[in-house]
Amino acid sequence: MKCPIIHAPFLPVAGMGMALFPFVLLKEQQLKGNPEIINHERIHLKQQLELLILPFYTLYLINYLLNLIYYRNHELAYQNIVFEREAYHHEHDLAYLNQRSFWAWKSFW
Repeated sequence: MKCPIIHAPFLPVAGMGMALFPFVLLKEQQLKGNPEIINHERIHLKQQLELLILPFYTLYLINYLLNLIYYRNHELAYQNIVFEREAYHHEHDLAYLNQRSFWAWKSFW
């Protein structure tokens, strides 16, 4: 999956990047050369497509808020968002998107 990669130093996120369909936004220019970060964000783009984009963001936010209630900690709540769990688990496997099954994120509930 090809996607435009944009350097966005203004990103308010603590992480290194963000997938905002159809773009991958990276906080630092040099991250464009990091295949694992790009793969992580491309996994999110695939998740967004599967859920027809807007429902992805809704589920992402709901999952985060429920996790925040459960963990009472921002970092743990974020790390346990089902979409993040899939992306972090497979970010080092650069061939993952070629073999990934439809709605694979469901196995990370």
